[in-house]
Amino acid sequence: MTSSSVDVVSTIEFDKSGDYLAVADRGGRVVVFERKDGKDNPNQYNSRYELEHLDSTFTGHPEYQYKTEFQSHEPEFDYLKSLEIEEKINRVKWCATSNGSLFILSTNDKTIKLWKVKEQKIKKLKEMDPSSVVHSESALLAEKSFISEQDKPPSGNGYNLEWTDNIVKKISPFQESLSKIAYSEDTTRASCRKVYAFAHDFNINSISSNSDGETFISADDLRINLWNLEISNQCFNIIDMKPANMEDLTEVITSAEFHPIQCNMLAYSSSRGFIRLVDMRQSALCDQSAIILKDVECHGSKSFFTEIIASISDLKFTNDGQHILSRDYMSLKLWDMRMDSLPVAIFKIQEHLRPKLCDLYNNDSIFDKFECCISGDGFHFATGSYSNRLRIFSYGGSEEGVTVEASKNPNRKSFLHSASRARRSSLSNLTRGFYRHGNENSSSCGNDFSNDLSSKLLHVAWHPTTNFVACASRNSLYMYYA
Repeated sequence: MTSSSVDVVSTIEFDKSGDYLAVADRGGRVVVFERKDGKDNPNQYNSRYELEHLDSTFTGHPEYQYKTEFQSHEPEFDYLKSLEIEEKINRVKWCATSNGSLFILSTNDKTIKLWKVKEQKIKKLKEMDPSSVVHSESALLAEKSFISEQDKPPSGNGYNLEWTDNIVKKISPFQESLSKIAYSEDTTRASCRKVYAFAHDFNINSISSNSDGETFISADDLRINLWNLEISNQCFNIIDMKPANMEDLTEVITSAEFHPIQCNMLAYSSSRGFIRLVDMRQSALCDQSAIILKDVECHGSKSFFTEIIASISDLKFTNDGQHILSRDYMSLKLWDMRMDSLPVAIFKIQEHLRPKLCDLYNNDSIFDKFECCISGDGFHFATGSYSNRLRIFSYGGSEEGVTVEASKNPNRKSFLHSASRARRSSLSNLTRGFYRHGNENSSSCGNDFSNDLSSKLLHVAWHPTTNFVACASRNSLYMYYA
């Protein structure tokens, strides 16, 4: 893995207060940013002029500064399965705490870790150069040379010897204090508190912390496990979609999320475009879904690419828990949990690419997984697209929404560059192989794209209280405020 690919951002996440932003990359690192506006110490502004100047220059939008970073995961090798486990972090989630400490859950394909981020005061000793300090004997001789004969005390009574000793005693502590000076500084350190391992046979695609502050779930392609934060050697399998015969496999789990208010409810999506809402109080194994959200119109007529583009890559609850936002390859869909037959709103993202599905399939771009996010009030939605485009929509607003190019140079001209990538070792590739086999006799399509397929805005996160969106493409993080 090259240094450039290691720095590629793999996931981003705000905490519930919005004061902290976690950014993880393919190299297994987690970088934490802290909101600095409005968090300054008011005592540092002493004069009225400074306070007035601070008020006049307040930007009104969040500003973040680097806080700390830590290496969450390292590359591993499973000798039993002869499988290399890369250090790439798939998801990070903040855990709710009551004592002000920061806890972060991070996961790669197989292992989940709980990290505690804490500020500490560390005392350090500063070593000084001894040559810069005048030696006590030299200082004593220099002091003697400036004493006149009349100032010298008589040596008969021993007073002169006592006076000399006093000078040595006064100089020695001075020299020692300069050679080692102790001082303290504030630093932020991360420590791994728990490791949750050996519970998933397939690659983990989602983790979600519960509103009860005690449990969380982890989901792979076929199973969802329930964990207690304090118990790392035991978990409960609450959803198992693995058939007795793997040839009967028709769908895989793509994302899972806890309900933001009801700790017994969770939703998970599938590669067929279904969203299932389950209640953990019904049974230990939640195979029976309480609600199934599916777009009847979308599943009416099928073509070769229908199920591929219907696969849901991400889902999010609104803060009130009444609606779910889902992202598939072509669109954003807003669902009302009280109406399971149709979404209440559909926002088209990449409909112009529908004639090019054949080419998108051939270079694997059709399997790109775009994330989505919701504003704190639940009326605004954002997701990414190709050419680093950030698409923002409002419920009841324009169907086109707002499009922003995430770039340092927004006016740059898009260029064509769609290099194929190596397929990731995952159960999802089973369906890819099936589709590939079925398309061998398909007619070839055109090669002209109006999008830059190599520049894709996959990761987005909305600030919980402000119209502030963070998004990531490759190794760059962008922030937008409206």
